[in-house]
Amino acid sequence: MRSGKSLEEIRRIISLHKRWDLIFMITGIIALMIAIMTFVALFAHMLIDGLPRLSWEFFTSFPSRRPESAGILSAWVGTTLVMLVTAVAAVPLGIGSGIYLEEYAPRNLLTEIIEINVTNLAGVPSIIYGLLALGLFVYQLGFGQSILAAGLALALLILPVVIVATREAIRSIPITIREGAYALGATKWQTVSDHLLPYSAAGILTGIIIGLARAIGETAPIITIGALTFIAFLPPSPVKNEFPFISFEWLTAPFTVMPIQMFNWVSRPEEAFQLNAAAAGLVLVIMTLAMNGLAIYLRYRMRKNIKW
Repeated sequence: MRSGKSLEEIRRIISLHKRWDLIFMITGIIALMIAIMTFVALFAHMLIDGLPRLSWEFFTSFPSRRPESAGILSAWVGTTLVMLVTAVAAVPLGIGSGIYLEEYAPRNLLTEIIEINVTNLAGVPSIIYGLLALGLFVYQLGFGQSILAAGLALALLILPVVIVATREAIRSIPITIREGAYALGATKWQTVSDHLLPYSAAGILTGIIIGLARAIGETAPIITIGALTFIAFLPPSPVKNEFPFISFEWLTAPFTVMPIQMFNWVSRPEEAFQLNAAAAGLVLVIMTLAMNGLAIYLRYRMRKNIKW
């Protein structure tokens, strides 16, 4: 009799858990569909308003007070240069920091404090990074309101993301890979460079591209640094005709970026400027989706080629 009651109790518990699993699954699907439908509705509205405005002239024209002749040339060039500085500054530093914290740093109180702070910094509002960059790069180091200051500000923003992604990717490698390398006489650096990094490259690249995709749409740090809302010229070219054929004058040039240009157009009352903002937003969304799509593709290709 007791065993019969116990069996009935077990069945009741299993049935209750299955019911809660079903409720959670339905709730998750509803939440996912709300998010997807919201994005689709906003993107469709942006597509309807902005697609007719897209043309070759729109990409090759400077901003103008006349909406029909205004373009995003200075905005997308500025965005490209700022993202170049961001990638050059954040990617090597983030990967190196992640490798050190995961493989080389001693397990003590100081390391734990650093790890907790790095994780928490990934959730700090972006305006805080803008204020930090304003005080450090603009005023203390004298970079001014330049592409260099903006790129370094966004590098600070995505640096915790790159570090965390690098650590998680390395941590996912089975311990047997390390043990096999050490058993064959490999040094610490040989194990990291020849085994851990190649196997974790897919996860690291995914984190890098997702971080850059976040940075490309940030507005608050760029406004804090002092991005201009109206620029009718381009920064100096990075390439020169005379030796050494490379110029870094563009690093100190004033700039604008796509989100700032959109903000400028949205703040104007004319409906034609609203259409320009929708077109610029459409370009920015496509760039972000392309970067995330590239991350998914690279992760798939690299994981496919890995042989454990």
